[in-house]
Amino acid sequence: MKYTVTITIRLKEGMLNPEARAIQHALKNLGFQTEDLTTARLFRIRLDAPDAAAARETARQMCDRLLANPVIHDYAIEVE
Repeated sequence: MKYTVTITIRLKEGMLNPEARAIQHALKNLGFQTEDLTTARLFRIRLDAPDAAAARETARQMCDRLLANPVIHDYAIEVE
């Protein structure tokens, strides 16, 4: 069966995020005040798996082996 897996990868709490700081600063210069801003990477992957649990496990393995660095990243997986 085909599943669409959405993986969101973000820096763990407390990690420096220079990209987010630059965006926040640019928004401030444009007149938009923000209390906080973070960035994340989003991957949408279509894959074939026997069931949703297997699709989630495949996505977890992708994160652990390539997409995320467990030292600095957290990730969330959604299966549709």
